[in-house]
Amino acid sequence: MPIDLICLDADDTLWHNMRHFEEAHDAFTAMLEPFAAAQVARETLDACEARNLKLYGYGAKGFTLSMIETAIQLGGPDLPGSVVADLLAAGRRLLAHPVELLHDIELTLDRLAQRGRLVLVTKGDLLHQEAKLAASGLGDRFAGIEIVSDKTEATFTRLFARYGVAPDRAVMAGDSMRSDVLPALAAGAWAAFVPQPLAWGHETAVAPDDHPRFRRLADLAELPDWIDAIV
Repeated sequence: MPIDLICLDADDTLWHNMRHFEEAHDAFTAMLEPFAAAQVARETLDACEARNLKLYGYGAKGFTLSMIETAIQLGGPDLPGSVVADLLAAGRRLLAHPVELLHDIELTLDRLAQRGRLVLVTKGDLLHQEAKLAASGLGDRFAGIEIVSDKTEATFTRLFARYGVAPDRAVMAGDSMRSDVLPALAAGAWAAFVPQPLAWGHETAVAPDDHPRFRRLADLAELPDWIDAIV
Protein backbone atom coordinates (compact mmCIF):
# COMPACT_ATOMS: atom_id res chain seq x y z
CA MET A 1 0.00 0.00 0.00
CA PRO A 2 1.65 3.24 -1.13
CA ILE A 3 -0.03 5.59 1.37
CA ASP A 4 1.62 5.88 4.80
CA LEU A 5 0.26 9.24 6.00
CA ILE A 6 -3.37 10.38 5.82
CA CYS A 7 -3.85 14.10 6.48
CA LEU A 8 -7.34 15.41 7.19
CA ASP A 9 -8.81 18.87 7.44
CA ALA A 10 -11.08 19.59 10.44
CA ASP A 11 -13.72 22.29 9.84
CA ASP A 12 -16.43 21.04 7.46
CA THR A 13 -14.45 17.84 6.88
CA LEU A 14 -14.87 16.25 10.32
CA TRP A 15 -17.45 18.59 11.85
CA HIS A 16 -19.83 21.35 10.84
CA ASN A 17 -18.39 24.85 10.76
CA MET A 18 -19.66 27.12 7.97
CA ARG A 19 -23.30 26.76 9.04
CA HIS A 20 -22.40 28.69 12.19
CA PHE A 21 -20.64 31.42 10.19
CA GLU A 22 -23.72 31.66 7.96
CA GLU A 23 -25.85 32.23 11.05
CA ALA A 24 -23.46 35.01 12.10
CA HIS A 25 -23.63 36.51 8.61
CA ASP A 26 -27.43 36.54 8.77
CA ALA A 27 -27.36 38.20 12.19
CA PHE A 28 -24.88 40.78 10.89
CA THR A 29 -26.97 41.76 7.87
CA ALA A 30 -30.09 42.04 10.06
CA MET A 31 -28.28 44.37 12.48
CA LEU A 32 -27.01 46.53 9.61
CA GLU A 33 -30.36 46.68 7.82
CA PRO A 34 -30.94 50.36 8.78
CA PHE A 35 -27.66 51.31 7.10
CA ALA A 36 -27.18 48.99 4.10
CA ALA A 37 -29.00 46.45 1.96
CA ALA A 38 -28.24 42.85 2.90
CA GLN A 39 -26.18 42.17 -0.26
CA VAL A 40 -24.13 45.34 0.21
CA ALA A 41 -23.49 44.51 3.86
CA ARG A 42 -22.44 40.96 2.96
CA GLU A 43 -20.10 42.04 0.15
CA THR A 44 -18.54 44.78 2.30
CA LEU A 45 -17.96 42.31 5.13
CA ASP A 46 -16.44 39.74 2.75
CA ALA A 47 -14.02 42.34 1.40
CA CYS A 48 -13.09 43.49 4.89
CA GLU A 49 -12.50 39.92 6.07
CA ALA A 50 -10.27 39.13 3.07
CA ARG A 51 -8.31 42.34 3.66
CA ASN A 52 -7.81 41.48 7.33
CA LEU A 53 -6.67 37.88 6.89
CA LYS A 54 -3.01 38.91 6.80
CA LEU A 55 -3.48 40.70 10.14
CA TYR A 56 -5.94 38.52 12.05
CA GLY A 57 -5.57 35.15 10.34
CA TYR A 58 -8.43 32.69 10.01
CA GLY A 59 -11.14 32.02 12.54
CA ALA A 60 -14.03 33.41 14.55
CA LYS A 61 -12.04 36.10 16.37
CA GLY A 62 -10.78 37.73 13.20
CA PHE A 63 -14.25 37.41 11.68
CA THR A 64 -15.78 39.19 14.69
CA LEU A 65 -13.31 42.06 14.38
CA SER A 66 -14.15 42.32 10.68
CA MET A 67 -17.88 42.44 11.47
CA ILE A 68 -17.30 45.33 13.88
CA GLU A 69 -15.06 47.18 11.43
CA THR A 70 -17.60 46.77 8.63
CA ALA A 71 -20.46 47.90 10.86
CA ILE A 72 -18.57 51.07 11.77
CA GLN A 73 -17.79 51.65 8.08
CA LEU A 74 -21.42 51.27 7.01
CA GLY A 75 -23.11 52.85 10.03
CA GLY A 76 -20.71 55.72 10.62
CA PRO A 77 -21.48 58.02 13.56
CA ASP A 78 -25.10 56.86 13.57
CA LEU A 79 -24.17 53.29 14.52
CA PRO A 80 -25.53 52.57 18.03
CA GLY A 81 -23.14 51.13 20.56
CA SER A 82 -25.67 48.35 21.10
CA VAL A 83 -24.92 47.01 17.61
CA VAL A 84 -21.26 46.59 18.51
CA ALA A 85 -22.29 44.77 21.69
CA ASP A 86 -24.60 42.51 19.66
CA LEU A 87 -21.82 41.74 17.18
CA LEU A 88 -19.50 40.80 20.02
CA ALA A 89 -22.23 38.49 21.32
CA ALA A 90 -22.52 36.91 17.84
CA GLY A 91 -18.76 36.37 17.88
CA ARG A 92 -18.93 34.68 21.28
CA ARG A 93 -21.63 32.36 19.94
CA LEU A 94 -19.27 31.42 17.10
CA LEU A 95 -16.58 30.54 19.61
CA ALA A 96 -18.91 28.55 21.86
CA HIS A 97 -21.12 26.63 19.45
CA PRO A 98 -21.35 22.86 20.01
CA VAL A 99 -19.19 20.63 17.82
CA GLU A 100 -21.38 18.51 15.55
CA LEU A 101 -19.58 15.68 13.76
CA LEU A 102 -20.42 15.00 10.14
CA HIS A 103 -22.19 11.75 9.29
CA ASP A 104 -20.32 8.54 10.19
CA ILE A 105 -17.02 10.36 10.79
CA GLU A 106 -15.93 8.01 13.57
CA LEU A 107 -16.51 4.95 11.39
CA THR A 108 -14.61 6.58 8.53
CA LEU A 109 -11.68 7.41 10.82
CA ASP A 110 -11.61 3.80 12.01
CA ARG A 111 -11.33 2.60 8.41
CA LEU A 112 -8.67 5.18 7.57
CA ALA A 113 -6.60 4.26 10.64
CA GLN A 114 -6.27 0.76 9.21
CA ARG A 115 -4.54 2.23 6.17
CA GLY A 116 -2.03 4.72 7.60
CA ARG A 117 -1.16 7.23 10.29
CA LEU A 118 -3.77 9.94 10.69
CA VAL A 119 -2.71 13.58 11.06
CA LEU A 120 -5.13 16.45 11.57
CA VAL A 121 -4.11 19.52 9.55
CA THR A 122 -6.25 22.56 10.29
CA LYS A 123 -5.78 26.30 10.21
CA GLY A 124 -7.17 29.05 12.37
CA ASP A 125 -7.00 30.35 15.92
CA LEU A 126 -4.97 27.94 18.06
CA LEU A 127 -7.15 28.14 21.19
CA HIS A 128 -10.42 27.78 19.28
CA GLN A 129 -9.20 24.86 17.15
CA GLU A 130 -7.87 23.08 20.24
CA ALA A 131 -11.21 23.61 21.99
CA LYS A 132 -13.17 22.21 19.04
CA LEU A 133 -10.89 19.21 18.79
CA ALA A 134 -11.30 18.50 22.50
CA ALA A 135 -15.07 18.82 22.24
CA SER A 136 -15.14 16.52 19.22
CA GLY A 137 -13.68 13.59 21.14
CA LEU A 138 -11.57 12.68 18.10
CA GLY A 139 -8.14 13.79 19.28
CA ASP A 140 -6.88 10.36 20.36
CA ARG A 141 -7.45 9.01 16.87
CA PHE A 142 -4.65 11.10 15.38
CA ALA A 143 -0.91 10.44 15.43
CA GLY A 144 -0.36 14.17 15.10
CA ILE A 145 -2.24 17.48 15.36
CA GLU A 146 -1.05 20.35 13.16
CA ILE A 147 -2.77 23.72 13.71
CA VAL A 148 -1.26 26.17 11.21
CA SER A 149 -1.78 29.80 10.25
CA ASP A 150 -2.25 28.84 6.59
CA LYS A 151 -1.90 25.83 4.31
CA THR A 152 0.67 26.29 1.59
CA GLU A 153 2.99 24.07 -0.41
CA ALA A 154 5.73 24.86 2.13
CA THR A 155 3.40 23.88 4.98
CA PHE A 156 2.90 20.41 3.53
CA THR A 157 6.56 20.00 2.58
CA ARG A 158 7.56 20.67 6.20
CA LEU A 159 4.81 18.38 7.48
CA PHE A 160 5.88 15.42 5.35
CA ALA A 161 9.49 15.89 6.44
CA ARG A 162 8.43 16.07 10.10
CA TYR A 163 6.59 12.74 9.85
CA GLY A 164 9.34 11.14 7.79
CA VAL A 165 7.22 10.30 4.77
CA ALA A 166 7.79 10.85 1.06
CA PRO A 167 5.14 13.19 -0.42
CA ASP A 168 3.89 10.55 -2.84
CA ARG A 169 3.11 8.30 0.13
CA ALA A 170 0.84 10.92 1.71
CA VAL A 171 -2.72 12.01 1.01
CA MET A 172 -4.58 15.15 2.11
CA ALA A 173 -8.38 15.33 2.21
CA GLY A 174 -10.56 18.35 2.89
CA ASP A 175 -13.32 20.65 1.70
CA SER A 176 -11.13 23.51 0.46
CA MET A 177 -9.70 23.44 -3.05
CA ARG A 178 -7.45 26.38 -2.25
CA SER A 179 -6.10 25.19 1.11
CA ASP A 180 -6.41 21.40 1.17
CA VAL A 181 -6.01 20.25 -2.41
CA LEU A 182 -3.80 22.56 -4.46
CA PRO A 183 -0.93 23.02 -1.96
CA ALA A 184 -0.83 19.31 -1.14
CA LEU A 185 -0.61 18.45 -4.84
CA ALA A 186 2.10 21.07 -5.30
CA ALA A 187 4.08 19.44 -2.49
CA GLY A 188 3.88 16.10 -4.29
CA ALA A 189 1.11 14.38 -2.32
CA TRP A 190 -2.23 12.89 -3.32
CA ALA A 191 -5.28 15.04 -2.58
CA ALA A 192 -9.01 14.41 -2.22
CA PHE A 193 -11.58 17.20 -2.46
CA VAL A 194 -14.72 16.62 -0.38
CA PRO A 195 -16.95 19.64 -1.08
CA GLN A 196 -19.58 20.80 1.40
CA PRO A 197 -22.78 22.74 0.57
CA LEU A 198 -21.67 25.94 2.32
CA ALA A 199 -18.34 27.01 0.87
CA TRP A 200 -16.48 30.21 1.74
CA GLY A 201 -15.62 32.09 -1.45
CA HIS A 202 -12.06 32.68 -0.27
CA GLU A 203 -11.42 28.93 -0.30
CA THR A 204 -12.59 28.30 -3.86
CA ALA A 205 -10.23 27.65 -6.78
CA VAL A 206 -10.22 25.88 -10.12
CA ALA A 207 -10.09 22.11 -9.70
CA PRO A 208 -7.26 20.19 -11.39
CA ASP A 209 -9.65 17.50 -12.60
CA ASP A 210 -7.11 15.91 -14.94
CA HIS A 211 -4.38 15.63 -12.29
CA PRO A 212 -3.34 11.99 -11.72
CA ARG A 213 -3.07 12.44 -7.93
CA PHE A 214 -6.39 14.23 -7.48
CA ARG A 215 -9.85 12.85 -6.78
CA ARG A 216 -13.19 14.53 -6.09
CA LEU A 217 -15.23 12.59 -3.53
CA ALA A 218 -18.90 12.90 -2.68
CA ASP A 219 -18.22 11.99 0.95
CA LEU A 220 -15.19 11.43 3.18
CA ALA A 221 -16.41 7.85 3.59
CA GLU A 222 -15.17 7.24 0.02
CA LEU A 223 -11.57 8.06 0.96
CA PRO A 224 -10.56 4.59 2.26
CA ASP A 225 -11.59 2.93 -1.01
CA TRP A 226 -9.73 5.54 -3.07
CA ILE A 227 -6.61 4.99 -0.97
CA ASP A 228 -6.94 1.25 -1.63
CA ALA A 229 -7.08 1.96 -5.36
CA ILE A 230 -3.88 4.04 -5.41
CA VAL A 231 -1.10 2.00 -6.98
